[in-house]
Amino acid sequence: MSTKGFEVIDAHIHPFIKSENNLSTSWYKGISETENFFSKLKEAGVDKCCGSVIRPIKNPTWAELHALNTEAVKLQKKYNDFFLPGIIVHESYPDESCRELETMTKESGIGWVGELVPYMMGSRTYLSKEMLQIFDMAAQLNLPVNTHPTTLEELDELCSKLPDLKLVIAHPGNSKVDYQARLDILKKHPNAHLDISATGVSRYGMLRHGINESGRDRLLFGSDFPINNVHMQIQGILFEDLTDNETEAVLSGNFKRLYLGEC
Repeated sequence: MSTKGFEVIDAHIHPFIKSENNLSTSWYKGISETENFFSKLKEAGVDKCCGSVIRPIKNPTWAELHALNTEAVKLQKKYNDFFLPGIIVHESYPDESCRELETMTKESGIGWVGELVPYMMGSRTYLSKEMLQIFDMAAQLNLPVNTHPTTLEELDELCSKLPDLKLVIAHPGNSKVDYQARLDILKKHPNAHLDISATGVSRYGMLRHGINESGRDRLLFGSDFPINNVHMQIQGILFEDLTDNETEAVLSGNFKRLYLGEC
């Protein structure tokens, strides 16, 4: 499908190997096989993708969390340069999480954390002493962290406490007010970014407004596939009133700049 010659990197997906880690059935019947998951992304015009393997675990053990990361690494090895895994961490296991970041960055070349989803993993706050320890390690390793918001007030404070942390806020929100509140955080904190997965282009002009407010370097394309339709998200971006440079930045350039300074 046409992407008008633009490279497309989807910064927000949730792949799987094991069926219990498949989120495609959480809304409607969708992707049930791993091969089909990645072939659908390619069919939509995605050139690379990034994200975490997650599933609902109310009180996860570290072994369960590590297993999700191990599954992501297996997918990386199988799909080579197409899939870039995100690491899962948890406030209940700060030391283990920090070691995981160090080990996987060194041994597997992983350059991304998350998406972290507190309501699925039984996590409470991004501002606990334990989470700040983990985020500080991510900052030291130059790892971007994609966070599903708890509250925007928390993310605002997190950006202030750790100005070297490359924070990516997942989802623009479901209303004009929600979206503007996220853009206000981006304007306030140079280390904050927004992935536009889910509702990012559901209102025409939304992306144009976001770039006008925060600049072209702060917004990243993400789909939240398999929950959301990745092709609709891409075409929504291409249909916006953007320059080629702005389109390139959102579809791939901003991700590559954040991902361990790739470009």
